[in-house]
Amino acid sequence: REGNAKYGETYNGIHYTEKYTPRTGHLMPGSNGRVPGGQGVWDRDFPLDPYVVKGDPASGLLPLVNAGESGNAGDPAPGVQAYCYRLCLTTDPANSRPIEPPADYDPKRYELVARFIEACLANGDDMDLRWFSKHDALPNDKWDFNTATFGGNLPGASWAWPEASYAEREKIAREHENYHRGLLHFLATDPRVPEKVRTDMKRFGLPKDEFVDTGGWPHQIYVREARRMIGTLVLTEHHTFGRELAPNSIGLGSYGTDVHEIRRIVKDGVVTREGKVAGGRGGAGPYAIGYGAITPKPEECENLLVTFALSASHTAFASLRMEPVFMITSQSAATAACLAIDAGVPVQQVEEIALRKRLLADGQVLEWKSSKPKP
Repeated sequence: REGNAKYGETYNGIHYTEKYTPRTGHLMPGSNGRVPGGQGVWDRDFPLDPYVVKGDPASGLLPLVNAGESGNAGDPAPGVQAYCYRLCLTTDPANSRPIEPPADYDPKRYELVARFIEACLANGDDMDLRWFSKHDALPNDKWDFNTATFGGNLPGASWAWPEASYAEREKIAREHENYHRGLLHFLATDPRVPEKVRTDMKRFGLPKDEFVDTGGWPHQIYVREARRMIGTLVLTEHHTFGRELAPNSIGLGSYGTDVHEIRRIVKDGVVTREGKVAGGRGGAGPYAIGYGAITPKPEECENLLVTFALSASHTAFASLRMEPVFMITSQSAATAACLAIDAGVPVQQVEEIALRKRLLADGQVLEWKSSKPKP
């Protein structure tokens, strides 16, 4: 992660969530303050104790709490946002198989989750399964399961992924799978979990007709962020927040700034989420993605276009990192590649007017009335 000073940004580098908010994290300007299901913002200050024996640092840190110094807000820092598995689950008993816990399942691994539950209940909160997962209905009694505050994310375990070997990545993926399976088992069976949550969790299983060769578990881990190129143009918060207009648009982005927590650390004696940024882009509308964001520096490579690990700051990538954006950038990259081949030039020398003309003819949307820079 770059520091804020690198590109004059606000939310980059080390970033603390001031309060342990069960669903929404740090709300940015432009957020509507609502979450799926109609719940309002839960802004609870839960000073969760990070130690195995409460109040005793000598007892060591709980599982799910990352060691390390906290650092100063806005400073550059290592780490990528947390990964998880995006699950497809079913409530159809005839099409369901059990979600088996890992062979080494230990409920002590989820003690921090139990303390979070304890704090919520002490606060009088009526907890349900959506406090632990963002799940949305799909056809045929299936559900798309993403993560919430203490969901399938495993902060810190994803850091090695960008430079890991295939064998190392397999180990990282299995660590996430074992954690996620164990968490779902914990939510369904542990007596410290509210009965409403346990009952709801027990309704769900892995579908027999999805991912059939891996027992219903997804083939791939959800890599939210890994390598990012530094190209001829670096997209930053200034572009995604609508303060600057990227030149030579090849498409639009519009998703909010969404950084899942990068680590859980001890700060001022309590568990603190570091790196979490969520909620919006300051009310900005769709913004332009410049051709330079997929184009390497010419002295580094002349025949490559990068449509996923594109050139963007950490927080700008948090808005860009959606499949529709990568479909848009890939379509435009294919067009640019054809023009470069036909003209016999490096990708950096593709004629801007010719690229724009062809993209518009193909139906690519390059501008939006709100994608002009704000005064």
